[in-house]
Amino acid sequence: MKKFLRITLIGGVLSYRALFDWLSPWVLIPSFIVTPLAQIMLFAYMGRNAGVGTDQFFVIGNAIQYSAIPCLFGMTNTIVTERLENTLGSLFVSPAPRLALVLGRSLPVMVNGFAVSLFALFAGSAVMGVDIRLTTVLPVLVSIVCANLSCTGLGLVNAAFGLRFRDISVVSNVLFGVLLIFTGANVPRAQLPDWIVRTGDVLPMTHSIEAARLLAAGGGVAEAGRLLGTELALGIGYGVVGAVALRLLELRSRRAASLETV
Repeated sequence: MKKFLRITLIGGVLSYRALFDWLSPWVLIPSFIVTPLAQIMLFAYMGRNAGVGTDQFFVIGNAIQYSAIPCLFGMTNTIVTERLENTLGSLFVSPAPRLALVLGRSLPVMVNGFAVSLFALFAGSAVMGVDIRLTTVLPVLVSIVCANLSCTGLGLVNAAFGLRFRDISVVSNVLFGVLLIFTGANVPRAQLPDWIVRTGDVLPMTHSIEAARLLAAGGGVAEAGRLLGTELALGIGYGVVGAVALRLLELRSRRAASLETV
């Protein structure tokens, strides 16, 4: 157990640091501070002009949805970058448990996603003049954690396909756009077509965003709990599918000698 935890925690942190080792820390400011605020303000002002939703509606929706940048892209890139740097083979032949390797690479991106959503929620509320009651802050933060977990699971699925695709960043950007629309982050789900609503029901973040809005309004604890339970189930499901797909594609890549072929 001690070895498992060491691989998970220390190995995961070192792997995540390696993603940004060659970058200046200032690069993170536009990505994780400026852009989420800009996204909140863009859709909030569009909503005002269109008469759709409230400022709180857009602040909560976009604060949670934007965590897809670290969770979806970060989880994908922790695996894909290993392949691009020709270190994936060494990682897979190591005796380290696969579960520890996967968990170690998922925890830092979830922490990153939580920090981004937390900043976007409070900074966006301050900029847009939204009042979030202190009694609802903790339940909303629980919703953010659930969203981060489920989106990281989707990122793991995306990372598995990154072992086969030449440029998985295209897929990541498409998925981000899908999450922006299908989760109801910026359009009330009641106003979306039925097929989008049904698709959103099986996507990460949809239920967390709905639960956070419900909790921020000061009611529906039981309903919010049901929504968050569904979100956690989706996150675990995506995580299991991603881990299995990663293992299967690893074995196939070994047989085809294409593990690190780009």
